[in-house]
Amino acid sequence: MRRGIAATALMASLALAATACGGSDSGDKADGPVTITWWDTSNATNEAPTYQALVKQFEAANKDVKVKYVNVPFDQAQNKFDTAAGATGAPDVLRSEVGWTPAFAKKGYFLPLDGTEALADQAKFQPNLIKQAQYDGKTYGVPLVTDTLALVYNKALFAKAGIEAPKTWDDLKTAAATIKSKTGVDGYWGSTQAYYAQSFLYGEGTDTVDAAAKKITVDSAAAKKAYGTWQGLFSGKGLHKADTTADAYAHIQDAFVNGKVAAIVQGPWEITNFYKGSAFKDKANLGIATVPAGSTGKAGAPTGGHNLSVYAGSDAKHQKAALKFVNFMASAKSQSQIALKNSTLPTRDDAYTAEVKADPGIAGFQTVLPAAQPRPALPEYSSLWTPLDTELPKIAGGKESLDKGLSNAELAIAKLVPDFSK
Repeated sequence: MRRGIAATALMASLALAATACGGSDSGDKADGPVTITWWDTSNATNEAPTYQALVKQFEAANKDVKVKYVNVPFDQAQNKFDTAAGATGAPDVLRSEVGWTPAFAKKGYFLPLDGTEALADQAKFQPNLIKQAQYDGKTYGVPLVTDTLALVYNKALFAKAGIEAPKTWDDLKTAAATIKSKTGVDGYWGSTQAYYAQSFLYGEGTDTVDAAAKKITVDSAAAKKAYGTWQGLFSGKGLHKADTTADAYAHIQDAFVNGKVAAIVQGPWEITNFYKGSAFKDKANLGIATVPAGSTGKAGAPTGGHNLSVYAGSDAKHQKAALKFVNFMASAKSQSQIALKNSTLPTRDDAYTAEVKADPGIAGFQTVLPAAQPRPALPEYSSLWTPLDTELPKIAGGKESLDKGLSNAELAIAKLVPDFSK
């Protein structure tokens, strides 16, 4: 039913150009440049200036197109776009988190980009990132930046303890105890957030759901083993107890950057903040390794990042301009500039220039990308972490058993994917 509603809304948006962002209210003149609107969801303080500078470069090189730049807070953008696209019109281009792509594509809000100017360099992008931008056999986004999780560690503390980066979670437990004995600081501080626990599932060859089999697997034997390993890293010598407060993320980050804990699991979006801490004034002290493996012997981490997607409800003139803009923004030159300014990871190999890789954070995270696991093309997939974000802190904090928490999560997930079996 939602597909039908979306189609109706899109047809209506073409007729209601006066209310659409890409319509006639955008300042277009018959003999002037086309004005498109771009919603950028990057950090307004640390990242947005880089994108604004690129917009100016694009306009200077393309006099026939003007870009109305709008920075939309990331935590609001998904709902804002959903509302705009289904009612009065949406921006011509959206910086879309990879998890949003299948949901918006299913609703008909994104334009398929296969064979368009936006994807003219498709062969240059990492194949798994193109796959993540696809839904039902079509590509709905051009990868702009990517990320994944890694074990980040303090090289000096590890050297003092006489150990190297652990390869398995069991090794990490042993390493944490050694670091505590040799240095006096905790060896590891884990997160109770579902996204950060995802690597434990991959390490046991499972996930919250089996999308292909349409089965909920969050309470399976493999998942219980994965979350059991995760739970076991909150107690023991050198293992920091679970922080279930609202400020847990900040507490973990602060402890790591100031040398109060030797290792955490984190993503490249924190690279610039790592360098602001007292422990990493020497950038070379930042160690980056693939997340530890589970009992399968394989390590895996969720793939994140952002795509540039084009609104299917814009008229042909605005879509053409939007496709040209997306091609420019996702080019190797633009991605290199973004990486140098924002310390984010490019999505195409030719953007990893020598200058870009001179940043040890970027170079380090590039080495762990092979372990990044694309999310399934399931519109509801990202929302499946929400029930776990409720249950996992209770489990880690000792307020709920593992069995009870996973059973509760299974029931909540079943409501999100009602056609999946348990």
